[in-house]
Amino acid sequence: MAVPIAVLDCDLLLYGRGHRTLDRFKLEDVTDEYLVSTYGFPRQFIYYLVDLLGATLSRPTQRSRAISPETQILAALGFYTSGSFQTRMGDAIGISQASMSRCVANVTEALVERASQFIHFPEDEATVQSLKDDFYGLAGMPGVLGVVDCTHVAIKAPNAEDLSYVNRKGLHSLNCLMVCDARGVLLSAETHWPGSLPDCTVLEQAALTSQFETELRKDGWLLGDSSFLLRTWLMTPLHIPETPAEYRYNMAHSATHNIIERTFRTIRSRFRCLDGSKGTLQYSPEKSSHIILACCVLHNISLEHGLDVWSSPATGHMEQPEEEYEQMESVDSEACRIRQELLLTHFS
Repeated sequence: MAVPIAVLDCDLLLYGRGHRTLDRFKLEDVTDEYLVSTYGFPRQFIYYLVDLLGATLSRPTQRSRAISPETQILAALGFYTSGSFQTRMGDAIGISQASMSRCVANVTEALVERASQFIHFPEDEATVQSLKDDFYGLAGMPGVLGVVDCTHVAIKAPNAEDLSYVNRKGLHSLNCLMVCDARGVLLSAETHWPGSLPDCTVLEQAALTSQFETELRKDGWLLGDSSFLLRTWLMTPLHIPETPAEYRYNMAHSATHNIIERTFRTIRSRFRCLDGSKGTLQYSPEKSSHIILACCVLHNISLEHGLDVWSSPATGHMEQPEEEYEQMESVDSEACRIRQELLLTHFS
């Protein structure tokens, strides 16, 4: 059960009750253009977040004034979308930099608590079929339930001795495994894996694998790139296509799988705290993982509100470590049979 959180304004503690900075910022006093340029989202979206998270972020108090849910959410959105705790942003909403940091922590935890509400695979038959139809409409690849890939997000070094977060580029990062649909809506997001783990190992240990193998899904599959092994529920490209059908399969696979790469770029563009432009996330791996997941939740909520996933321009981001693929033949004979049947039925 979520525990309501109240955040005290550090300015109030420092300067006393005569220093009135609290809640001087009012949403109704500024334009949507200002809100989007400063906090990344329009007014109605922010109001929705206040309704969604307000009970968690506030509670009555008689001893001192607490920062309102509205102000806490603005502080968090300002950090997520800019990547920094700038003094001018704190001044704009009337709180100190220290209070901004506390607000980000509390909003992040409130969003993480609701991750399963907004990030999940569809369950009803009609929605699953619609999911497949959307993917099929992209490049003619049938039976696709989602596209999966990993992306790295840079974090500060946990400590000098811990090398588990050092990726192939020699940078500390989290390796995040995600699945999205044809619109870029995230269906799964595991953001806690150490950067030293290759994509195939992350998938091997992920809850996603347990979910698909336990449920024994026979109604479709995910699409993954060559960093993953072929499975009955995960179709990968052919390493060396030879026939016209194999070339057509690989082309359809690539065009469909590209959606996850576009989604990664859009998330980094919208949430600049993840793109490395303002430096690495200056938090522990656990807190950094929660910030990434909170941004994923906001990404999905923004799509529910009609904020198009492809509307944001691409920006520079952390260079992704190149995987050294071991191009191995799958030992799963059933998976090979399924892919061959797919080739013969749809691409011959």
